[in-house]
Amino acid sequence: RRRTPPKEEWRGSREEERDKRKETKARMERLAGRTTVMSTRRSKCGVERSGLLPKGLSRGVRTATRAFSRSSVGAPLISSSSKKRSAPYTREVSRSAILEGPAEVTEVEEDVSAVKTVALGEELNVPPAGYSGLMGKALRKKGKLPTKREVLDSIPKECYKKDTAMSMSYAIFSTSLMLALGIGAYALIPLKLAFLPVWALYAAVNGTVATGAWVVAHECGHDAFSDNKTLQDAVGYVLHSLLLVPYFSWQRSHAVHHSRTNHMEEGETHVPFTWDSVKGKANYAMKKYLGKPLWNVVNLFIHLVIGWPAYLLTGATGGSKYGVTNHFWPVKPFSQALFPTDFLRKRVWLSDVGVGATLAALAFWASKVGIWPVMAVYFGPYVVTNFWLVLYTWLQHTDVDVPHFTDKDWTWVKGTFMTIDRPYPPVIDFLHHKIGTTHVAHHVSHQIPHYNARKATNALKEKYPDLYLYDPTPIIKAMLRVGEKCVAVKPFPTAEDGDQYLFVP
Repeated sequence: RRRTPPKEEWRGSREEERDKRKETKARMERLAGRTTVMSTRRSKCGVERSGLLPKGLSRGVRTATRAFSRSSVGAPLISSSSKKRSAPYTREVSRSAILEGPAEVTEVEEDVSAVKTVALGEELNVPPAGYSGLMGKALRKKGKLPTKREVLDSIPKECYKKDTAMSMSYAIFSTSLMLALGIGAYALIPLKLAFLPVWALYAAVNGTVATGAWVVAHECGHDAFSDNKTLQDAVGYVLHSLLLVPYFSWQRSHAVHHSRTNHMEEGETHVPFTWDSVKGKANYAMKKYLGKPLWNVVNLFIHLVIGWPAYLLTGATGGSKYGVTNHFWPVKPFSQALFPTDFLRKRVWLSDVGVGATLAALAFWASKVGIWPVMAVYFGPYVVTNFWLVLYTWLQHTDVDVPHFTDKDWTWVKGTFMTIDRPYPPVIDFLHHKIGTTHVAHHVSHQIPHYNARKATNALKEKYPDLYLYDPTPIIKAMLRVGEKCVAVKPFPTAEDGDQYLFVP
């Protein structure tokens, strides 16, 4: 007699048939050329795993998105709330999706106002390393970009005016405070092991103060200090030489950095490794071997402590176009690509004179009082100053959802607006002359003095709100995120921007 199958087997076969029908229907839609962003649920296999929202923001959203479908002939919008769905729920999300309309939220239990709706027609690459506080803004479709001239014209003319007396007052303030702290520490803090914590505190404070003098010299190198070029170069040369920075050598390489921001081949400083390169593979191998926490510590140490001397001596993290460069020796065996003319190479030698004079003075001082007072008073703050300047140049152009471009897709406007303003604490912002909170305006025009940069920033925010980038993430949290996840980049194709090189953790 024919056996009647158990109820569980009957139910299972019905579910298998239903799943097969759904898979067939989804396959037919893909063949028809549709690009679909699937709906997601509140559960762990929903928004958090898909990467559309950072962890925590999706919690409490019962129905957070609408399913969109767009065929080559303009298929109608399909709502996730419809009784009949064109595609099943899935954990997979398209790497690049053209969203047809704003996301629909039917019920919200928690405040998710920080999540910005993606507007009509925007293109958004889901970053492999997740989202920063920018929420993917740098990846969204911008439409027609302005020209360089239009961007520069949007800044009020008075922002370009240089006040020599005001610039000198900032230079005197930062330098005198730096020297006063050094002299006071040498006179008052005993050079004993028991006072090591006090010396560490001194190094942190005076290194932070000395970064202000570094930024003033940086403005001199950018022609933002004074209309008097001789005075401007004299101030910059002296201050940078005191901090062991080859002024004219750095002036040249930093100008390249500004002219090719976030360029994969021609950029200068913090150009990321590609995922399939030798250095990229080495990074992944090290991260796998060490584990995430220890990898983060090692990566931050390499960048923030070793990074600056390595850059000056070997061109570490510079663009592949220039090869192995040296800011003190612009000829063979090092590449001459960064300093291609006799004029530039002569200025490198002149820079060496200033740095050499500082080293000679430190050596003379050490011969009189010993090496340890020099290490404590000078080299402790020196390491902290290097930490700050590398942190600025790293965080202002690097994050998990900020792309880089190769030569075929890069433009000045695209590269410049990959610069990020960040919320540095008010005391730090004051001591460092707003270099971190007005960095976008600084990259749009490096000839704007820092005391006019806030006004220029406001003008850019008002004129180009879709291009201006500001990440509200606290600095320490942003630093830890970049250190852990920004390992190497991989190209992801887009319809508008060509290949966007995004970090793969």
